[in-house]
Amino acid sequence: MDLNWFEQNEALIPTGEVRTRFAPSPTGYMHVGGLRTALYTWLIARKAGGKFILRIEDTDQVRFVDGATEVIYSTLKDGGLFWDEGPDIGGPVGPYVQTERRDIYLAYAQLLLERGGAYRCFCEGDAVEQYRKDTGRHDCPCSHLPAQALDEKLAGRVPFVIRQKIPNEGTTTFSDIVFGDITVENSSLDDNVLIKSDGLPTYNFANVVDDHLMGITHVVRGSEYLSSAPKYNLLYTSFGWDIPAYIHCSPVMRDPQHKLSKRNGDPTYDDLLNTGYLKEAVLNYVALLGWSPGGEQEIFTLQELAEVFDLKGISKSPAIFDREKLNYFNATYLRAMSPEQFYLAAEPYLKEAVKTEGMDHSLIAPLVQPRCDTLLDIAPQVDFFDVLPDYSNELYCHKKMKTNLENSLSALKVTFPVLEKLDSWTAEAIHDALINLAERLELKNGLIMWPVRVAVSGKQTTPGGAVEICHILGREETLRRIRLGIIKLSA
Repeated sequence: MDLNWFEQNEALIPTGEVRTRFAPSPTGYMHVGGLRTALYTWLIARKAGGKFILRIEDTDQVRFVDGATEVIYSTLKDGGLFWDEGPDIGGPVGPYVQTERRDIYLAYAQLLLERGGAYRCFCEGDAVEQYRKDTGRHDCPCSHLPAQALDEKLAGRVPFVIRQKIPNEGTTTFSDIVFGDITVENSSLDDNVLIKSDGLPTYNFANVVDDHLMGITHVVRGSEYLSSAPKYNLLYTSFGWDIPAYIHCSPVMRDPQHKLSKRNGDPTYDDLLNTGYLKEAVLNYVALLGWSPGGEQEIFTLQELAEVFDLKGISKSPAIFDREKLNYFNATYLRAMSPEQFYLAAEPYLKEAVKTEGMDHSLIAPLVQPRCDTLLDIAPQVDFFDVLPDYSNELYCHKKMKTNLENSLSALKVTFPVLEKLDSWTAEAIHDALINLAERLELKNGLIMWPVRVAVSGKQTTPGGAVEICHILGREETLRRIRLGIIKLSA
C-alpha cells in the first residue's frame, strides 16, 4: 500500500466525540462478564452523548461457533444496548467484522515491519520457547536474522508469522482509569505474534489497529488484559498513534476463589432469562458488579444508569456474583410491575403450571406477584389449581386459627350447602357467604376460612386465601374438593 492509502484511512477516523466499542468473539453465548463489559461500554458512550460501536472479533476461527453472532445481536437488543455502528447497520469506518478487514491488518503489519516495530519469524514448533529458555531473552532468533538470510527464506516461500519487536531494555508505562499508572520492564514482555501464518491477525494486533482506525477513545476490557496493555502501548507508539483511555475491570467471581464460568455451570444471560429473571433486573444487578453509584440508591433504569454512570465508581476488587442479591433485585422489579405488566410476563409460566381448561390465569397472577423472587417461583405455588395434592389432615390443625380436626369437619359440613346454593359465583359473593356464615354461627372467621382453604388447596401456604381460591377453581371443583375434605376428616 502506498502512503496515500494510509492517509486516506487516517482522514476517515471520526474525531471530536467519545467513541466506545464492544468487541466480542462469537463463541456461542453471552456470559455475565461480557454483558457487564458491553453495558459499561454502552453507558460511557451514552453518558457522553457519543457513539457505541459493535465490532465482531472473529479471527480466532478455532473457537468460532455458528449462530453466535446472532446471539450477540439478540442479547444486546434485548437488553436495550443498541449500537450506533456495526456489522448489520454499517458506519463510516467499516467493515465491522475482523475477518472482513484482513487486508487492512496485513497492510499495517507491513508498515510496522518497515518502521522496525515488527519482524518475520520463521521458527517452527517449540523453537521460540526453547530459545527463550536458553537465552533468557523475550524475542526469537529471527529478530536478528541477516538481510540475506531473510531474503532467501522469503524467496523460498518459507512460512512465517509476524511478531512485535519489543525493546530489550527500558520500561513501558501505561495508564488505566481504574488501576492508575503501571510500569513494567520491557524485558518481561515477549515478542507476541501479530499476524499468524494463515495471514489472519491475532487479537493483540487487530484490536489495536481497529481501535485506532475506528476512533475509539475509551477501551473497556477485563483486567486479565492488564499484562498485555504495555504491548498495546508499544504498538501505538510504533505507529505514532494516540493511545485511548483504558478501563480494565476486575473479574466477576462465583466465589472468592473461582471466576464465573459456563463450563462450571454458571449462568449466561440467556440462562438467567430462562430461569425467570427479568432483563431489567439482570442489567441493573450486573451494572453494580464492580461499580458503585455512590449514595443509597440501588434500583436504576437503563436510562438512569446512563445519567449517573461514573468511571470513578469502578472498583479494583473482583465482584462476587451473588444469586441472593440478584433475587432481591428481581423481586423488587416484579413487585413494581403494574398488574398488566406482571401478567404479561407471568402468563407463559402460568400456562405451563395450570393447564386446566377454563382456569382464569389473570385471576391467579395478582396472587403470586408479591410472592415471587423469580418467575420460576410461580409453578410450585399454583400447582394445586390443576391437581389437589394428597395432603395430611394435620393441615387442618392451626393454632392461631384455633382449628382442629373436629371443628374443621363441622366447618366444611356447614359450608358446603352455603356455597352450593350461591346464586352468583363471584369473589364478592363467596366472601360475603362465608363471612355471614361465621357471623351467624358466632364463630371467628378463621374457623371457617382455614378449613375451606385447606380443603380446596391441600397446602399449608397458598397465594391467596379461601375466597380467591374458590373463585378461581369454580363452583363444581370447589364443592368436589370440600366433599373430599369431609370424607377425609370423617374417616
